[in-house]
Amino acid sequence: MILIIILATSVISIMAFSNNELFYKLNFNAYYIKRDKEWYRFFSYALLHADWGHLIINMFVFWSFGSIVMQFFKADFGSLAGLKFILLYVGGILFSTVFDYLKNKDNIYYNAVGASGAVSAVVFSSIILFPTGKIFLFFVPIGIPSWIFGILYLIYSAYMGRRGSDNIGHYAHFWGAVFGVVFTMLINHEYIAHFYQQLGISF
Repeated sequence: MILIIILATSVISIMAFSNNELFYKLNFNAYYIKRDKEWYRFFSYALLHADWGHLIINMFVFWSFGSIVMQFFKADFGSLAGLKFILLYVGGILFSTVFDYLKNKDNIYYNAVGASGAVSAVVFSSIILFPTGKIFLFFVPIGIPSWIFGILYLIYSAYMGRRGSDNIGHYAHFWGAVFGVVFTMLINHEYIAHFYQQLGISF
C-alpha cells in the first residue's frame, strides 16, 4: 500500500515537472474549486510536488513513518489495515486543505501542491501509536521524543501559518497533523490508553 502511494505520487509529480498544463490542472486552487466546481483538486494536488527535493523528502518521511503505522494497523485490524491506512492518508489530504479553502476561495492566485498534509497525518498517527519513539532531524544527532516533537511541530506550524512569511503550507501541515491524531484515536479507542500508558501517565 505504501509503495503504491509512493509510486503513483512519484510518477504524476515527475510528469508534471515538465508539463505545466498538467501541473495547473491538478494543483489546489480554492478559487477554481468554488467557481468551476473542480472538487477533484481537493485530492489531486497531493500527487504534485514543486521540485525533486520536495518530492523526495515527502516520500521518504511518508515511507519511514507509514511503515510504523502499517505495522500497528496490521496487528490490530488484520485484512482491514490497508483500508484504514488509505482513509488516514486520503483523509489527511482532504482535511488539511479545508482551512486554506475557506481562506482563499476568492483568491485566484493561491495555489498549493504536495502531500505534506497527508504525510503529517501519518507522522502524527505514528506519534499516537509510538509516543516513546525518537525523531531525528537533519543535522541534529540527538533524537527528540516523538510526543515532544509533535507538540513543538504544532506550535511551529500554527505560528508560521499565522505569519505567512514564506511559501510553505504550514496550515496544511497543522490540520493534517490534527486529523492524524483524531482519526487514529477514533478508529481504536484503546490507542488513547496505549498512548498514556507508553508515557507512564495513569488516571
